[in-house]
Amino acid sequence: MNLAQLLERWERSPSIGPGIAASRHLPSQPARYAPWPAALDDRLRAALECRGVPALYTHQAQAVEAALAGENMVVVTPTASGKTLCYNLPVLHRLLHEPAARALYLFPTKALAQDQLAELRTWAAALDLPLAAYTYDGDTPAPARQAIRSAGSIVVTNPDMLHTAILPRHTSWEHLFSQLRYVVVDELHSYRGVFGSHLANVLRRLTRIARFYGSTPQFLLASATIANPRELAEELIEAPVRLIDDNGAPRGPRHFLLYNPPVVNAALGIRRSALLAARDLAVDLLANQVQTIVFARSRLTVELLVTYLKQAARGEGAAAKIRGYRGGYLPRERREIERGLRAGDVRGVVATSALELGIDIGSLDACIMVGYPGTIASTWQQAGRAGRRSDLSLTVLVATSNPLDQFLAAHPEYLFDRAVESALVNPNNLYILASHLKCAAFELAFPDGEPFGLDDTSELLGYLEENDVLHHVGSRWHWMADAFPAQEISLRSATIDNFVIIDTTQPAAPRVIGEMDRLSVPTLLHEEAIYLHEGQQYQVERLDWPEKKAYVRQVDVDYYTDAELAVRLEPIDVLGSAAVRGGRRHLGEVALTFQPTIFKKLKLHTHDNVGWGRIQLPEETHHTSAYWLTLDEAVGAKLPRAAFEAGLVGLAHLLAQLAPLFLMCDPRDLGRQAEVRSPFNRAPSVYLYEQVAGGVGLAEKLYATHADLLAAAADQVAACPCEQGCPSCVGTVDLPRQPKQATLALLGELLAGGARAQ
Repeated sequence: MNLAQLLERWERSPSIGPGIAASRHLPSQPARYAPWPAALDDRLRAALECRGVPALYTHQAQAVEAALAGENMVVVTPTASGKTLCYNLPVLHRLLHEPAARALYLFPTKALAQDQLAELRTWAAALDLPLAAYTYDGDTPAPARQAIRSAGSIVVTNPDMLHTAILPRHTSWEHLFSQLRYVVVDELHSYRGVFGSHLANVLRRLTRIARFYGSTPQFLLASATIANPRELAEELIEAPVRLIDDNGAPRGPRHFLLYNPPVVNAALGIRRSALLAARDLAVDLLANQVQTIVFARSRLTVELLVTYLKQAARGEGAAAKIRGYRGGYLPRERREIERGLRAGDVRGVVATSALELGIDIGSLDACIMVGYPGTIASTWQQAGRAGRRSDLSLTVLVATSNPLDQFLAAHPEYLFDRAVESALVNPNNLYILASHLKCAAFELAFPDGEPFGLDDTSELLGYLEENDVLHHVGSRWHWMADAFPAQEISLRSATIDNFVIIDTTQPAAPRVIGEMDRLSVPTLLHEEAIYLHEGQQYQVERLDWPEKKAYVRQVDVDYYTDAELAVRLEPIDVLGSAAVRGGRRHLGEVALTFQPTIFKKLKLHTHDNVGWGRIQLPEETHHTSAYWLTLDEAVGAKLPRAAFEAGLVGLAHLLAQLAPLFLMCDPRDLGRQAEVRSPFNRAPSVYLYEQVAGGVGLAEKLYATHADLLAAAADQVAACPCEQGCPSCVGTVDLPRQPKQATLALLGELLAGGARAQ
């Protein structure tokens, strides 16, 4: 059965058809071409024609013209639209005319860097050009590193390697920095939040060192679709950028389904698990030989789905063709899976957003998303992983029970007709800025008055001197600590510690099977946790926190584990405050204390709770930014105390779940807390806080969109068909306290027009 026939069967099916909340057919789009840029070397044009490329798409031609004219540019087009040529052609043109020139390519992952290296070597062979293009990352052998430093015409690396290995050792890279003509930054849309804020500072350090060696590189950037590509690019490189967004690439026909699993308990508003619904759809696709990618929101969900799909395929002997793909897998595993997808040996893959980026995995036929990815931009990026130029492709978004997904199921036009979101960064977050100021001072002494993000850095430099990190001599600030600062700073998170996972099933031959970031360890690698890896279950026997190691052994049990984390919040400083209807909105800094408490044992497939245990790990504290709402006492007095408390909890749940509608973030980037009587202000309060230390601007955006956020919450809870409250609106089912009615009453007091009653 082909994809079109399968889609028709689903739409007629009594078990699937009624759950299709939206069905959109997106027609194919023909290619649009432009004349060859007059300044482009004829050898490049001839090489492209030999490869079957008769002309450039409109966006490619415009990007090449801008780059050859000396402009910084950012090209923004969908997945598989040929963005690579937009920067490769100008760089190769320059190398043909100036062999001593150098270029630096930055990709967010090693896999993308490897893809690019293969493409560059193809070009070198076609042009008969002695192109010295190399990847420089953690896997580069030590003997090769010296040769790359001195001979690399194009150095392909990632921000982490640039941060820890190239910039701090710039004296060994004089050939690169003195002749640096281009810096390529691909996958621009991935540099948002913490990662983007760090990258902006890394690029500040890069341009500072380039100036020291007498060069001013031109920046060529490429991105999937976001609302503010020029703004983001200019914030990252701190220079004007020309926007290229006239996409001329062809596109095959696509069909997009928004599927909402059926309600299984109408009174309580409980829907069938999105995980199990996605499993059934994926099994059907794979059984009909449709190569499929399934995107899941968490590592645990990925592993559960891999387990379920392997079990379903076992009878056909096809379990080996089902793979998982997520952070924490070893590099050799990821490369093997990527090769299998390109070759067609892997028929189904379940992945986190790690496969959302432009890694070459070929063209798959179908994409299933278990839950809304958090942004419209990510939704279309993931959907773009399926589809060949001329064949029909299918994307299915399976809605979960949370309010955000249910909002989209009720308002599919938001997904299909609304513009994509803006990416937010905050390079001058003091935590991040101070970290990179230390790195910059280690690399080159700071003269008085030199700006670095801030026009006046003297106060921050003075603070570092007080902490015995810098020393002011004459008119310069010099590094004086023993530590090597870049190695202590992670670009990806607020912490730098990764734990390795060691399989001790064979005591005589223990082996490392994965790794995990420190923030995830307390809930996923605590002792007695079940760690899932490509469908295999491992039990954590011992967690060595000081040595950052988790020792596991293979087990065969019919459950998995899920842990709970208690959070204590304490406001520190109010940065903004304004009166609103029914109370006040605030923006400020808060201290968060995290404490893992218990874990549950949940049965595979049914997810029934079959046991629990306590977690014995220390609490941790960090400071971050928050937006919060305090309610007037008169508002609370209108409801019985129990109902008011239930309404406050429901309001916090709604706001936290719907906030990503106004932010380019994942719902997990925000935490929430409701307090009937806050110790800080003695008033009823609802807090939305950023999970990342220091914050990256999400709280500030929420503070500004307060009224829109409340209106969306009112729409969602009023439209929900449940009677008393459910996971799709206020998050709980609490019949005696009627949380839905209480939440609606609170929203009615907070909105000028009142909340709609059901």
